[in-house]
Amino acid sequence: MFKTLYQYSQVLLRHANEPLVKERSTFLSHLARRGASRSTLLRYARQLRVIAHMLDNKGNAQVTDPEIARCAQKWAQRQRRRGRARSLKWPAAHFVQVARAWYRFMGRLHQQPEPTPPYAKQLEAWAVFLRVEGGLAQTTISNYGWWANSLLQWLRSQGVPWRSITLARMDGFMKHLSSRGLNRVTLATAAKALRCFVRYAYRQGWCRHDFASAILAPHLFRYENLPTGPAWPDVKRLVQATKGATTKDLRNRAILLLLAVYGLRRGEVTSLCLEDVDWTRNILRVQRNKTGRVQEYPLTAMMAQALERYLKKARPGGFSPHVFLSLRSPYRALSGNGVYLLTRSLLDRLAIASNKRGPHSLRHACASYLLNSGLSLKGVGDHLAAVEITHFPRYSCPASSRRRDRVGEVFCGSNCG
Repeated sequence: MFKTLYQYSQVLLRHANEPLVKERSTFLSHLARRGASRSTLLRYARQLRVIAHMLDNKGNAQVTDPEIARCAQKWAQRQRRRGRARSLKWPAAHFVQVARAWYRFMGRLHQQPEPTPPYAKQLEAWAVFLRVEGGLAQTTISNYGWWANSLLQWLRSQGVPWRSITLARMDGFMKHLSSRGLNRVTLATAAKALRCFVRYAYRQGWCRHDFASAILAPHLFRYENLPTGPAWPDVKRLVQATKGATTKDLRNRAILLLLAVYGLRRGEVTSLCLEDVDWTRNILRVQRNKTGRVQEYPLTAMMAQALERYLKKARPGGFSPHVFLSLRSPYRALSGNGVYLLTRSLLDRLAIASNKRGPHSLRHACASYLLNSGLSLKGVGDHLAAVEITHFPRYSCPASSRRRDRVGEVFCGSNCG
């Protein structure tokens, strides 16, 4: 593999004299098969040579994360002393990234299992109850479990056993959350999750008193939770900013339309797979984060055009079943953080005013536009949840489809690209 990357014999000899030549070459070949560019392979090859020299002092023994972190700090300090880096952050981060990927590929990365808290079984039983009896989606269950786990960890730090918890202690935990600067909506969400957990714990005999109804939550004013986001003309500017023909623009345009016109959440966008787009029936299948149900949306002409251009001209093929992939190799499914960064960067670059800066702000903007267009709150909810959509033939136009056309028509014409 090194002969395809380097032409000079001295450079080849330099790489051949370091340990684990065969293993490094095999890993680089693996990256090349996954579509890694030449610049990425060269960067990995240089870093692998350093990693093999610094870490390969135990034969074929397992390598731990703390060992990788220590060597990464030494390497970053050396780079800064040589004037090749201004800070320790990025050299150390790249060292850790490459080292963990390489040793995991060789099966030599030893990861310490996270310590299991004494209340893990209770949280697992509660999660099963929420899924089976409550019918909640996995995302909601995870959020509820996070609040319950935070409460139990706080009680352990206070030296209070869960069975002996009192309402005063619960008030103390809510004050602790408030002292961290959480807003009223977040505190109300925490109180809702904790009420559910305390009620279930009392029924299971884990605590002595059922004070779920007495858990205080901040008062939320009427209409306080109405959607907020950028103004609709700014949303049009946001989509128009991706009218170019580059790989980045084609991908980001399709993502922004899904967020703004369809009102999807970022997790619903990143989980889209190629098989979810039914080109024969003009249907887009989406697995909703809240309910876990798979629902069907009408694929409008504008959305179909944006997806088709991205899939044919910009998306690398054969790497993942997901629709949206990373821009650089090795290509992998786009993460939720990646969707947040592309939305936030565009909002900042265009100087668009909005209290919320992430992808969820476009879902809010969609709801606000529909409200201002005369739709009722139920109509907006139907649009965002697609509650009435089941199956409909090609070229049909149910009520929900007309609502999406109302949102989407503002992008038609010269802005459709």
